[in-house]
Amino acid sequence: MISDVRVPFEHRLPYGAAYEQMLEKVRYEGAYPTRERAEEAVRLVLSGLGRQLTGDERVELAACLPLEAARVLTAQIPDPQPLTGWKFVKDLAARSGASLATTRWDTGSVFAAVAAHAGPDLIARILRQLPAGWALLFGQAELAPAAA
Repeated sequence: MISDVRVPFEHRLPYGAAYEQMLEKVRYEGAYPTRERAEEAVRLVLSGLGRQLTGDERVELAACLPLEAARVLTAQIPDPQPLTGWKFVKDLAARSGASLATTRWDTGSVFAAVAAHAGPDLIARILRQLPAGWALLFGQAELAPAAA
């Protein structure tokens, strides 16, 4: 099921201060020209992440995020088979019609704000749950297990 997270700006309700701060962080990190462009990135990336996360990590992440962001994340039904980091970016690009480079930029900008809300311990647990390639999306090194 594909849900469209885009709502015309004139029909949106005012947001809480925490969500406004999150949007400003994403706007700054992504060098977006407007708050609306930052919000588009937040909605796209969080809805995609909501299709990938399950279990306690999903619940805990939602609890860390501003209410508006948590609603976007939890409105999605998780896919039974999580995508690798690269396939995640390709999926978001296909859904949004944006280029892979733009979608990768959006993902990094949003995940920087998500990591600031979640903290390093929760992000580490989320990365252990997801397939390869996600650490890079969160701006972290992708470490391979040591050979035995």
